[in-house]
Amino acid sequence: MTTHQGENPLSLDSQLCFAIYAASRAVSGLYRELLADLGLTYPQYLVMLVLWERDSIPVKDLGAALRLDSGTLSPLLRRMAQRGLLRRTRSAGDERVVLVALTEDGAALRERALDIPARVLCGTGIPRDKAAELRGLLDQITESAGSAGPHPAR
Repeated sequence: MTTHQGENPLSLDSQLCFAIYAASRAVSGLYRELLADLGLTYPQYLVMLVLWERDSIPVKDLGAALRLDSGTLSPLLRRMAQRGLLRRTRSAGDERVVLVALTEDGAALRERALDIPARVLCGTGIPRDKAAELRGLLDQITESAGSAGPHPAR
């Protein structure tokens, strides 16, 4: 079945979700190659990005920033702590709050990661201004789709 314009609405190539999925896989591949030199996985790199900006953060806030639930985040943080990249401590003000902070090794890794964003951008083949525009569109999709609920308006 086709629309009045002759385009099949169920063709794979017309699906926004597939374009996003394929691009995500391609970009993840670029990161995987670069992060291997640092001994980091992509999710670990995301944790490090947050911690390089803000050295000590509650686990709950870290999960919110990364859009990860505690079931995913806790084992990730445990592995990173075992590697000596970060430490987890209880807040002195509220024992229920677990804080995550960089170790010296974790902080030192930042220098080695500085060129990763530029190298990934280069690998995508798109100019910086188009990348910023794309980022804005993706943020809009994330916000809109995240608040739409299970049945978005038509």
